[in-house]
Amino acid sequence: MFPFSANIPTKRWPVITFLIVAINVMSLLWLDGLTVQQQEDVTARWGFVPARVGQLSDHNKVVDVQMGQQLQRWGFVVVQVPRVIMLRAQPQQILLSSVTCMFLHGGWWHLITNMWFLLVFGNNIEDRLGPLLYGVFYFLGGLAATAVHWGMDPGSTMPIIGASGAIAAVLGAYAVTFPHAKIKTLVLLFVFVTIIELPAYAYLVFWFGMQLFSGLGNLGAQVDGGVAWWAHVGGFIVGAVMMPVFTLLAPPVQAEVLDADEEWNRQHGFGSQTPQEREEPRSPQGWQ
Repeated sequence: MFPFSANIPTKRWPVITFLIVAINVMSLLWLDGLTVQQQEDVTARWGFVPARVGQLSDHNKVVDVQMGQQLQRWGFVVVQVPRVIMLRAQPQQILLSSVTCMFLHGGWWHLITNMWFLLVFGNNIEDRLGPLLYGVFYFLGGLAATAVHWGMDPGSTMPIIGASGAIAAVLGAYAVTFPHAKIKTLVLLFVFVTIIELPAYAYLVFWFGMQLFSGLGNLGAQVDGGVAWWAHVGGFIVGAVMMPVFTLLAPPVQAEVLDADEEWNRQHGFGSQTPQEREEPRSPQGWQ
């Protein structure tokens, strides 16, 4: 199921969301201009490698980061062997990699899917929090997601890259802020293709369940296919917990901006008055 729109209107342009998308696009354009070996070096050094955290306390430790396959010729035989990049302790680089990993992607499909989710769900969260708080929220959500990934597999030597941990925090925030928003979703089942509308809570619970079950199925293994499932799980939970706190810090929502569940409340007869109706008392039924 692939979401492509939500029905909650916004009052202002999602400037920070667009800026995050632009930075990620420019990052991949720059990465695409490098050789394959240079791309792997950037990924190893500036992606987040959990095992490198141990180098912060042991500066003599060397971490062998396993990258893609490379061809080697042994006599008349050509075989594929993993390329290993040996990284020595560089505390500043290790700490910065927890941030830079959020702006690196492994290809255009990886980038497009991440940025699409951010555009569908991020605009409403930015509208609710305001640009500054939203930027802080996104940054902290991404750091928390990376920390959860490290906590689940601290010895992993495979670098993780991508914005999906931070975006998972945005999805968690959306689940607790706009649970009854309508999400138009493209459903693909073999040859069956249709579009349905789902409540945000239903879609996001389904999404979270997929990440959780995938993470449980890969416990004890290296990152499966480049997907950091526990970063998704951790980011979603942290985002859902942080959002109510950030909402308290955000400027009050003006009357013309829909509250989180206002549309749902109107449909079900709760708090259905418009701002104008609240200002102008209505006559009892039967009065003229």
